[in-house]
Amino acid sequence: MRFKEERGTGEGGTSFSGRKGQQFWPMAVPGKVAAFRLPPLPTVGEIIKLFRLRAQKQLSQNFLLDLRLTDKIVRQAGELKNAHVCEVGPGPGGITRSILSADVAQLLLVEKDARFIPGLQMLSEAAPGKVHIVHGDILTYKMEKAFPKQLKKNWEDEPPNIHIIGNLPFSVSTPLIIRWLENVSNRDGPFTYGRTQMTLTFQKEVAERLTAKTGGKQRSRLSIMSQHLCTVENCFIIPGQAFVPQPEVDVAVVHFTPLVQPKIQQPFVLVEKIVRSVFQFRRKYCCRGIEILFPESERLKKTEQLMMAADVEPTLRPIQLSMSHFRNLCNAYRKMCDEDPSLFAYNYREELRQKKKLPKNTSHSEQIDEENQL
Repeated sequence: MRFKEERGTGEGGTSFSGRKGQQFWPMAVPGKVAAFRLPPLPTVGEIIKLFRLRAQKQLSQNFLLDLRLTDKIVRQAGELKNAHVCEVGPGPGGITRSILSADVAQLLLVEKDARFIPGLQMLSEAAPGKVHIVHGDILTYKMEKAFPKQLKKNWEDEPPNIHIIGNLPFSVSTPLIIRWLENVSNRDGPFTYGRTQMTLTFQKEVAERLTAKTGGKQRSRLSIMSQHLCTVENCFIIPGQAFVPQPEVDVAVVHFTPLVQPKIQQPFVLVEKIVRSVFQFRRKYCCRGIEILFPESERLKKTEQLMMAADVEPTLRPIQLSMSHFRNLCNAYRKMCDEDPSLFAYNYREELRQKKKLPKNTSHSEQIDEENQL
């Protein structure tokens, strides 16, 4: 096979399948270079052919074809010279090459699909001292020990020189960002080092939810949970035809910078419970979602009490509620929970299941149908 240097087109992607556990590959021996430049390498397309790699549809794997696009994704992260970067699911390494070309100090690759490891090792050898490969699942990987301690910044300071970048498969993008948002709230995980920035890809519709404003049709739980903790920017859209295999939807690149102070000063689990309940019935008045926070025996009284304390009009639709509305609801609910510690543990679905005698394996959609009939 003829190897040629690649800066025009190539393929990059993300994967989250493979063996359990994690395997580590040490970095290649450091080399002294004035300015970093990848040596001539097989193109990503040649890597895919060489190792007979195929995107697995059931794992939502899609390879990004154009290195001009991977460069553009990396530029959204900001200045990366001498930065420490974690790439999530590098796949065959398209975005990886763009990150390395930005002259980062260190690049941590977390890849669950073992098929991509040999190609990534080839990149590691081409970038002496810069690349560390972890064969493991980003959902379980302990990132609080991934970077040097001296990179830590106080939360009130500028963000640390640490970045998370990834072309996320659709199947894990939402649970992963929710987990990282909880880490932001708790200032743990990758945010142990300070306000670590993230540049990630999402299905276009998910990106619209993440950035939706009050009253927007895409306003959702994701909108509130992300915007109360981070500055969220929808950077640009990548057309579906740029990927192989081509997904049925376009993809958006979204940049997150954690806020110094969250807009809602309450624990993550409490905020999520309020927000999830409100958007459970997004086509109804917001009071309908608030009702399910309380046992049936005192539902109407407690709902009225909470809405009045929060100064929220019960007939507003969920998408019409501003961040201030949600902050007031969370604060009022927290006060009620402090007065009655058993209140937060109340589970509406469990009460509904008992009342309707639904089997424990009843699907989520079936539960929603039951709820909407009440």
